[in-house]
Amino acid sequence: MVLEEIVSNLITIFLILVVIYIMSKGVVIVQPYEQGLQIRLGKYIGRLNPGFRWVFPVITVVEKLDLRTLVMDVPSQEVITKDNSPTNVDAIVYTRVVDPEKAFFEVSNYGMATVALAQTSLRGIIGDMELDEILYNRELINTKLRDILDRETDQWGVKVERVEIKEVDPVGAVKQAMTEQTAAERERRAAILRAEGDKRSAILRAEGERQSMILQAEGDRQSKVLRAEGERLSKILQAQGEAQGLRILSLGSRPLDKKAITVLSLDALKQMAEGQATKIIFPFEVSSLVKQSAKFLGATEEMPEEEGAEAAQALDESILGGIPSPEEVDILLRQLEEKIEEGESIEELKSGKKELD
Repeated sequence: MVLEEIVSNLITIFLILVVIYIMSKGVVIVQPYEQGLQIRLGKYIGRLNPGFRWVFPVITVVEKLDLRTLVMDVPSQEVITKDNSPTNVDAIVYTRVVDPEKAFFEVSNYGMATVALAQTSLRGIIGDMELDEILYNRELINTKLRDILDRETDQWGVKVERVEIKEVDPVGAVKQAMTEQTAAERERRAAILRAEGDKRSAILRAEGERQSMILQAEGDRQSKVLRAEGERLSKILQAQGEAQGLRILSLGSRPLDKKAITVLSLDALKQMAEGQATKIIFPFEVSSLVKQSAKFLGATEEMPEEEGAEAAQALDESILGGIPSPEEVDILLRQLEEKIEEGESIEELKSGKKELD
């Protein structure tokens, strides 16, 4: 009896453990980024939302699908471009499951299928483009490949969010030719820049020479104008001095009588006779000179006073004019230089001279 009870207890405990184990197999925990598909006895029952879930064990299978964006690397492959240039191209595809039922029931492995489709589509797109266009228009390739993949994977419940061409690597011979082409293009640009620089330098040099000649000619012109104006001013001042000297001499000689004039004339005749000249020219009549000399030596005749002598002596000396000082001459020359620089005419210069006088 005791043995039968022990065996019965063991069987009970075993059955309880079996039941607990079977019941634990029905416990399913779905993560927040996952979606569960419940299949019971080969029949799709429905989705399991994230959280703690329990299904009938043994007869129910739960398939979990990741709903996050997945990054798929498209392996590098050699593609022949439109201009027959072998090129290694690879890409990266970003996908996300939007319909778990289609992603599980419509395709066996949507990730592998998407990568294979990306390879074939990329080969077709690259084959319709030239190498230069591939290198410069990667964004166009990305857009075309994304549209093709998104259209084809829509029936699998997969959304292609983004496609990026990771690398475009031409083969060795093509890369060497591109390197030489780039070097030749840079040499051509350098030659063009050097020629443009030489041209610009020549233009600037010619422009500088022209400006130098213009400035030199302008300087010569101004120098000649100033020199001519200085000579003119010198002659005017010299003539003014001579005129003032003659006027002063005339004013001082008016009170002289005929006897004084005769003495001066004889003295001038004496100085002329002392020279080495063989000819003597008398500017007046000898008879008149002798007559005047005789009257000077023995004549008793009184010379009448000349009318107007006292009036001549009483003349206002302001008629002689003022003699300009050196400061006034400097001021006049500076005014002339400023007027010449401002481009004033000769008439304006003359008017300025008259104002200074």
